[in-house]
Amino acid sequence: MTPPRMAIVTGASSGIGRAIAVAFGGLGWRVAIGARRTDRLDEAAAEVRAAGGAPFAHLLDVADTESIAAFCAAAEAELGPVDVLVNNAGVASPGWLDRIPVEAIQHEVATNLLGPILMTRHAVSSLRARDAAGDIVFITSDATRHPRPRMATYTATKGGVEALAHALALELEGSGIRASIVRVGPTLSDFGFGWPMDELVDLMAYWPRFGLQRHAGVLEASTVARAVIATVTAPAGVHVELTEVQPEAPVGDSGPAEIVERPAAP
Repeated sequence: MTPPRMAIVTGASSGIGRAIAVAFGGLGWRVAIGARRTDRLDEAAAEVRAAGGAPFAHLLDVADTESIAAFCAAAEAELGPVDVLVNNAGVASPGWLDRIPVEAIQHEVATNLLGPILMTRHAVSSLRARDAAGDIVFITSDATRHPRPRMATYTATKGGVEALAHALALELEGSGIRASIVRVGPTLSDFGFGWPMDELVDLMAYWPRFGLQRHAGVLEASTVARAVIATVTAPAGVHVELTEVQPEAPVGDSGPAEIVERPAAP
């Protein structure tokens, strides 16, 4: 059992972020969970508490610098200084790049790339001020390795996050602060279920021509959380730079991927 730590998880109201927060709760950690959907944060906090953790839920929009400042101040006032940050919040606006509204592109970049940069800036500043060891984790996508057409901005932002993580790891050498990537394949979550259904159906038929989404296998969010736990609980002196988590194809499945039904609300 690792000593209790204070962890911040962004985009923690559902899906991968929520599963990570609950997994931290299982370690007995103090967990600050932030998201825009505040109506679901209380449910997530209850799960963290039930798992054995001490949760703190607060509105967080990583695309808004004032929201970041307010969240971080409130979280550290309630739970103490941050030890671990998981940059999980992300959005995507699928479609042909020349047809996506400029505002949607700007929001995607602000959420997926600028948000993690600013959240990380706060966490690293807090850790350095205390000369403390810590972990910064970036949740990215296998789109960085296999670019997804009609998700060009999303692919670019996740690629940028991985570049950030690699550069930051070098910048933090000798500080005891680790910067790590957990790269994720298709995962059962709310991500993508807000897209127009005709767009989603079309993409699932379109991507296989590029060797993408070859089968219908998907990960459980809890599986991704286990990868994050392994990363941040690695012994001092060990740096898990990158972990990629992919689903196996269902046994006997030789056909194309199919759309997975929206998971039931917890």
